[in-house]
Amino acid sequence: MRVLSILLAISFGLFAPPAIAEEVTVRNGSDLFVAGDSVLSKVDNQGDVFVASEATAIDGAVLGDLHVVGFDVMVATDVAEDLYSAGSNVDLRGNVGGDTTAAAFTLRTAPSAETSGNARLGGNTVTIEGPIAGALMAVGRTVILNAPVQGDVRITAKSLVFGENAVVNGILYYSSQSRIAVPERVASPERVQYSELDFDGNWDDLGDSLPIGDMPGFPKTASVFGAFIISLLFFMLLGALALGFLPTQLERMRQGIASAPGRSMLLGVIGLSLLFGLVPITALTIVGLPFVPVVILAIIVVWTLGYALGGYTVAVHVWRALGGDPEPGSVVRVLLLAAAVTVVALLNFIPFVGWVANFTLVLMGIGAITRVTFSRFITDIDPALDVDMKPVDD
Repeated sequence: MRVLSILLAISFGLFAPPAIAEEVTVRNGSDLFVAGDSVLSKVDNQGDVFVASEATAIDGAVLGDLHVVGFDVMVATDVAEDLYSAGSNVDLRGNVGGDTTAAAFTLRTAPSAETSGNARLGGNTVTIEGPIAGALMAVGRTVILNAPVQGDVRITAKSLVFGENAVVNGILYYSSQSRIAVPERVASPERVQYSELDFDGNWDDLGDSLPIGDMPGFPKTASVFGAFIISLLFFMLLGALALGFLPTQLERMRQGIASAPGRSMLLGVIGLSLLFGLVPITALTIVGLPFVPVVILAIIVVWTLGYALGGYTVAVHVWRALGGDPEPGSVVRVLLLAAAVTVVALLNFIPFVGWVANFTLVLMGIGAITRVTFSRFITDIDPALDVDMKPVDD
């Protein structure tokens, strides 16, 4: 849920500012959403706050979490819980009762910005002047520590500088291109651990030097097979439910795909475009911003249903072409769907061809769903001859 909140704030910042000249404020329950080209105001709220703009300068008090994204960001707001911020230039000046997480090209925590929990900071230039009661993790090309830290400190940087106010009461772990002399006033030698950072200026290589362990390898054959069995059982259950509760609608959609696959694919493109287009449009309305996750969930659901419907249609068509019963029973239909899912899954091992086959099934299935949806609003969506084009008898 916390990750979703961050994504909401980022989406808000990407889509809202270009279309909103004036500051706009929207409340949804205990959440407060603020957006505009410039947000220069006092922000007070009992719950969480989301702020997005090109230029942001806010103060006040927030009793929940504060999420801020923008180009130039200055936060003097006191936050009772956690603070999340991202931008090009971020300047943090308020107190944080929980954790501070921030990323920017130029990032600074002022002496007045005290963090009661942990701090996770990243950027090109990271300047830390605000006291930290918990632990600190910082990553940057240049990291300047000029504040007391009560917990452990982990710093990865090309250049590391300690200011006169820097004090580490825990263990100092640092990675840089070369070992530096850490003043004893910062941390005693027995509490300093150094690891060499093999870094030549290419930030793509930085991840190899971070102490995060090896990336997971490709899953074992048993794991892949187990995941496939679970997916297969899911589609079989989905097919059984559709055949049990919606047999007429399912047959109508199957016939629509079989009779005009090209038209179904075209309708699939239209339907899928409408769904994906709802994401930025919903975010731009501000009021609909909380429903963005619902739209994303709808895309996943419709994609899955379209995939199952497209596979089922092709399987039935192949069954009949091979001389099978034109009207197979429900059990046979479910098995046909399972066979289709298995064959298409095997096609994924063929580069490009597998993706095209899968996406074609998705488009055909979504096209049939789009046709049924449109038919509820339009009595006849089939092309019709204009009255003036009908032949006239003499």
